[in-house]
Amino acid sequence: MTDPRSIPADSVAILSALVSFDTTSRNSNLPLVEWIEEYLEHHGVRFTRYPGGDDGKWNLHASIGPDEAGGIAFSGHLDTVPVDGQDWTSDPFILREEKGRLYGRGAADMKGYVACMLAAIPDIQAMELSRPVHLLFTCDEEITCNGARELIADLQKAGQVPALCVVGEPSLMTPIIAHKGRFAVRVKLTGKSGHSSGPQHGRNALHAMGRAIAICADQAEWFATQGRRVEGFDPPYTSMQVGLAAGGAILNIIPEHAWFDVEWRNVPGDEGPQALEHLQNALAPLDAVLRDDNPQGGITYEMLVDLPPLSLSEEHLLTDVTRQITGSNTTGYVSYGTEAGIYQRGGMESIVCGPGDIAQAHRPDEFIAIEQLQRCDRAIRTFARRISATP
Repeated sequence: MTDPRSIPADSVAILSALVSFDTTSRNSNLPLVEWIEEYLEHHGVRFTRYPGGDDGKWNLHASIGPDEAGGIAFSGHLDTVPVDGQDWTSDPFILREEKGRLYGRGAADMKGYVACMLAAIPDIQAMELSRPVHLLFTCDEEITCNGARELIADLQKAGQVPALCVVGEPSLMTPIIAHKGRFAVRVKLTGKSGHSSGPQHGRNALHAMGRAIAICADQAEWFATQGRRVEGFDPPYTSMQVGLAAGGAILNIIPEHAWFDVEWRNVPGDEGPQALEHLQNALAPLDAVLRDDNPQGGITYEMLVDLPPLSLSEEHLLTDVTRQITGSNTTGYVSYGTEAGIYQRGGMESIVCGPGDIAQAHRPDEFIAIEQLQRCDRAIRTFARRISATP
């Protein structure tokens, strides 16, 4: 394992070290957090480690310049998706270079950006900063995004909330100013068991689930045909689907339990909790049937995901500066979610712009082009100079 005190401030060299840590979301990220802390200490950067919400999971906040709120933040998550069952042509935890590409788990999503953040530290330290430059490292983005929720809450308590944030999810260094949210719940239906020969004595949870799923399908169609439309997204409306369902034990027993998972990919302006409330109202008659003469029956709801959408104005300073720095004449809308929506709701206006291609995320032989890292290296330094350096 590379000693962080001896590694050069070079994004490729740092990425090689970062990839060597298996930070699949099921694992603790502490070994990598400690490695980054040693790197920060070596460069004389102040930092604070915060609990990430789950045992063994941690967030880091580092800052350069004035010890205060405001300025600009660069944010990257440290966790990755698993490699289990994927057909890699080389060890996913050893960075491999071939024809201008760097292969390894997390190279694009998103340790490449984290490497650029760390590599930029000496050059940012050499700037005369009138506003701080913050570095945010989070856990569990790939499963819940709770790391970002915990971190923004901790920054609020500490009075250290940055004014602006660049979330470096892979976008080929194209500015992304809006993304959909994701809201998901597990709907649990409890009926009353009995022998299938006497259905009048039971409450069939699977029958109720079938009717509930049909209602979900009707609501999905409503969103598609009559709901809010935000042009730029594909599709330009909130989508809704049931993706998982189960219930029952054997065929001659009235099923007492059933459940299904439903998700919304909501455009800005549509709120997940409001969509859930609408579904709960529609399912209330089914809930009443399951509860009839059945004190333990009914429908309950378990929250799975609550990731808010992002919507940054085309006219915002951060949008304008990002266009200038990246040389992009356009801004993007994407249907996947990021931590940027959480940060925006926490008082930190955010944009998504990072190296690498999202098409490489989560795939075997994930890679990032060296040219993308080089573009990101230049961009981070320019952001810091434009936003935080003394004019």
